[in-house]
Amino acid sequence: MAGLLASISCGIMGTYVVVKRISFIAGGIAHAVLGGMGVAYFFQQSPMLGAIIAAVISAIIIGWVNLRQQENADTIIAALWAIGMAIGVLFISKTPGYNSDLMSYLFGNILLVAEQQIWLMLALNVIVLATVALFYRQFLAVCFDEEFARLRGINVEFYYLLLLVSVAITVVLLIQVVGLILVIALLTLPAAIAAQYQQSLLKIMVVAIVLGAIFTSAGLAISYQPDLPAGATIILLAGTAYLLSTFIRSFFLKN
Repeated sequence: MAGLLASISCGIMGTYVVVKRISFIAGGIAHAVLGGMGVAYFFQQSPMLGAIIAAVISAIIIGWVNLRQQENADTIIAALWAIGMAIGVLFISKTPGYNSDLMSYLFGNILLVAEQQIWLMLALNVIVLATVALFYRQFLAVCFDEEFARLRGINVEFYYLLLLVSVAITVVLLIQVVGLILVIALLTLPAAIAAQYQQSLLKIMVVAIVLGAIFTSAGLAISYQPDLPAGATIILLAGTAYLLSTFIRSFFLKN
């Protein structure tokens, strides 16, 4: 259930990430989340709450920086990426004891997703779906032609930041399944495969959702018997599928 819920937002927001080519920005948001989780651990609060707050704040900061300082965007995003992780490590190091849950957030543990977390994932999915349904055309304009969108009177800066916040929420969803370290791969790979065969944004989203569901379900099944880490198996399956798809597509195009 966690894998299927994650696949929905993953397919939708991953499509925007791939089409807009903001994988590095999404990676910066994902890794900055560790800072919020570390602070939440230190103050004995829910790490998921810390993750959501940190993800949204990081999305707004990184989005604003990318809009205002494009010439230095890569360096600034990398700095925020490192600062977020450093804050997380510092607060975790000062938290008494050892919490095994932290490892599941870093590397994912789909086998230990609690019922409360399932409901949280469902709520976050609803937020993402509602946002995309309400602002689909605006997101489309921002992704493909910002100048045209401005001429049409669309507030590009606002919808760009809203898009990044939605990506940030999706990152928190995926942490439950594959962990913080591997989250960017599951966010982008299904959509990247779908984009190789579809041109319509909606079709890419649908195919990406289906692929995400297949990867999470099949990865979980494959990892069961040999007792492998489920998150890593899911990503390995998705990565292999992407490489095979790219090879097969390029081979047939040449011939």
